[in-house]
Amino acid sequence: MGSKSNLKNHINAVLCHLKRGEIEDSYVVEDSYVVEDSYVVAKSGYSETPATFASSSTGMEFVLIPPGEFDLDSPSEEKDRADSESPVHKVTIKIPFYMGRSSVTQRQWKMIMGNNPSHFKGEDRPVEMVSWNEVQEFVKKLNATESTDKYRLPSEAEWEYTCRAGTQTGYSFGNDESKLKEYAWYAENSGRKTHSIGRKKPNSWGLYDMHGNVWEWVQDKWHENYKDSPSGGCVWEAGNGFDRVSRGGSWYCDIGFCRSAGRFRRDPESRFGNLGFRLLKEL
Repeated sequence: MGSKSNLKNHINAVLCHLKRGEIEDSYVVEDSYVVEDSYVVAKSGYSETPATFASSSTGMEFVLIPPGEFDLDSPSEEKDRADSESPVHKVTIKIPFYMGRSSVTQRQWKMIMGNNPSHFKGEDRPVEMVSWNEVQEFVKKLNATESTDKYRLPSEAEWEYTCRAGTQTGYSFGNDESKLKEYAWYAENSGRKTHSIGRKKPNSWGLYDMHGNVWEWVQDKWHENYKDSPSGGCVWEAGNGFDRVSRGGSWYCDIGFCRSAGRFRRDPESRFGNLGFRLLKEL
């Protein structure tokens, strides 16, 4: 049994390496990463990578995320945890990337797709009522518009890594649930609706609404736990499952669902007024 598990881990590691190998060959990290004014500045041996990036077609803002390590799970003593958030799984993010400062807005969706499916209308509110499959079409069109292939949904590991922003606590700001209202729109303070992006405090890496407002699609297939998951932060597409993953909680959720480790299983055709997404942009 152990040898089969080790083989699966090896295969996942190889797939992850092959997927990222081209990037690693062209981007050699030679100096350290430092935090300045809540934004991460990356310095290679030859040039400085801007701490932020803006999409030329939508104005969507991105924040540079540094490499690092973290535990993709919740400890057994964490309040409101679920069995699907285990076992303890060390993830190493080797390559920096840009993460959307906020979830994609209705204005940004309309610029690319020409429509607005959202239930709660508002240009600066998160787009919602979008399925995982429709988000794939948005990504495809956005990449074509800007003649690139760098935009995509984050993996589940990349999403949690950026949400935690260097922490291993229940929330990106610690374990004190009473502070959630400062960072998130959730059942207790949302008025049962979405709110414009950026109205609450960001995490220490400058990302807004990682807790609450809308659940956010990630690229991965749903797995019942993290057994045999890749250790390099890659998208986990292995398995025969059909469902996908959403992260972060929403305006409709109680506190426990908004934890950094919280995850939810969804049919890829699901459309809800509390379900949106944010994008990652590769360097």
